Amino acid sequence: MDQSLRPVVDETRGIYRVPRRAFVDQSVFERECRAIFDKCWLYLGHASELPNPGDYVTRKVAGRPMLFTRDKEDKYHALINVCPHRGAVVCRERKGSAPAFQCMYHGWVFANTGRLMVVPGHAGYPADYKDDPGKQLSHAPRFDRFGDFFFVSFAADGEDLATYLAGAGDYLKLVSEQSSKGMTIVGGTQEYSIRGNWKLLAENSVDGYHAASTHSTYLEYLKNANGSTHDTRLAGFGHDLGNGHAVIEYFAPWGRPIANWIPLWGEEGKREIEAIQQDLTTRLGQERAERIAKQSRNMIIFPNLVINDVMAITVRTFWPTAPDYMEVNAWALAPAEESEWLRKFRLFNFTEFLGPGGFATPDDVEAIEKCQVGYQAAREAQYNDISRGMLREGGSAYDDELQMRCFWNEWDRRIQEHRA
Repeated sequence: MDQSLRPVVDETRGIYRVPRRAFVDQSVFERECRAIFDKCWLYLGHASELPNPGDYVTRKVAGRPMLFTRDKEDKYHALINVCPHRGAVVCRERKGSAPAFQCMYHGWVFANTGRLMVVPGHAGYPADYKDDPGKQLSHAPRFDRFGDFFFVSFAADGEDLATYLAGAGDYLKLVSEQSSKGMTIVGGTQEYSIRGNWKLLAENSVDGYHAASTHSTYLEYLKNANGSTHDTRLAGFGHDLGNGHAVIEYFAPWGRPIANWIPLWGEEGKREIEAIQQDLTTRLGQERAERIAKQSRNMIIFPNLVINDVMAITVRTFWPTAPDYMEVNAWALAPAEESEWLRKFRLFNFTEFLGPGGFATPDDVEAIEKCQVGYQAAREAQYNDISRGMLREGGSAYDDELQMRCFWNEWDRRIQEHRA
């Protein structure tokens, strides 16, 4: 690969620069598809999306139509949602419950395990035709779960999921431990697109440095909304979680249904929040309970899974279709047993700040798209700088850029190791 596309790093001087060609070059995008999206573990869905045997959801993963199912034996399947006959998408619904799926083109019927059940006009085929392994719905080459989070890999081999997640696994546990009865995806899917390179959203999702300027309107709104904040200042640290994953963990002035009270919720709300925190302490110990309740987290799991556990929880993925275009999907995650008023507040926060029409996301989209416009001058203005905090002693602050450097180090490793 052209050395001019590699990050420029000088540890002694505290310099880390990324070539802007990496955001616009079509050959880089094609290499990313093969070296990263064809090789890494990628998020498929959450167990709560399939609450009963027979349930299913469909979605795209790295451009591939997928069918995520739960069969009558309570076994989960990650199926390529493509008929082996002529290649039509088999299940065309977003979600539902069904023991089998019929391809609309020639009527072939498949069980929710992927097994071919019915071939119309079967007399025209050999007697054992339905048993041919090549005539079944294909399964993702690898499929595994970490708690209730399900992942697929389109590579036949590689590290197992737990090894791949490295330190990010404990942060997935932190999210899951907010409930003793299980976390659940709430409502539908937020879907939107951004005219920008996918790596910009990966960076943005763990960028504490931009909050004060890009989201100043939201922070000002909170200050002026009576009882919507407490006196906590934004402060925390960034952490390298291994394998390109990174997180910022910090204290913030907003309320958290798990379990950080603000005056707006009143005394009755305070009693409920205190009960939630007491339950966390009883189950997990005081230190972990305090960490879950009082701190916010923004995490990127390389390459494209974001878990933002802030004033609400968003689970977000994004898929590039070109160097300058991506499709984004996001879901709200919440404790299954949450009270009605806390759920209402959580979802209000989810849409108010994290949603595509909220305070934060339109700001982020605008910033990303303006960066992409700027990269039209990549030959003249060649580099992005993500050096902030490289020489800081005592660990990286939440608004340093360690997280971006973790991402780019893994990006560079995988791109360099790939052989076309």
